Amino acid sequence: MQKGRPREFDTDEALDKALHVFWERGYEGTSLSELTEAMGISRPSLYAAFGNKEDLFRLALDRYARQGPGAALQEALLQPTAKLVVDRLLRSVAIALTDPNNPRGCLAVQGALSCGEASQSIKQELCRRRAEGEKALAERFERAKADGDLPSSLEPAGLARFVMTVTQGMSVQAAGGASRDDLVAVADFALQAWPA
Repeated sequence: MQKGRPREFDTDEALDKALHVFWERGYEGTSLSELTEAMGISRPSLYAAFGNKEDLFRLALDRYARQGPGAALQEALLQPTAKLVVDRLLRSVAIALTDPNNPRGCLAVQGALSCGEASQSIKQELCRRRAEGEKALAERFERAKADGDLPSSLEPAGLARFVMTVTQGMSVQAAGGASRDDLVAVADFALQAWPA
């Protein structure tokens, strides 16, 4: 049996480049030509290595969640108290959203804010992923409440929704040019509202 030609590019490096294009332009705003040019590969190579544009976007989202700013939530969830979880999350988000090596804002928030009918599956995927993050945060707050770290009257799902809304708002602000100091100030204000 004859083997195909070996790949002449590093798939991780190409995926990183695709991630940055999607992050900067959103799913629908990114063309295949822009992707192949940024990745330094041909369309047949893109399809062979990554599948279609939607498949590539999902792979880029996975990479963003594991290694990029999307990892901030997973790291924050490991903090010993609920307040430290939120503090770590908001400060990590402020840093990640304003990293000069990356596009401004959050891929998971801005990747498909407005899309046509053809991109609805991507919009749903991003909504699903954001909901999973909110659910993980709510579950962490449930544990904190059970441990007496949060007031018994507090509704963990509502607190998680509030925190995620702040992070998503920070993303929009970063995309609009807010500085790291601006976003850290937002984090500080949010933490002042922390339940006693």
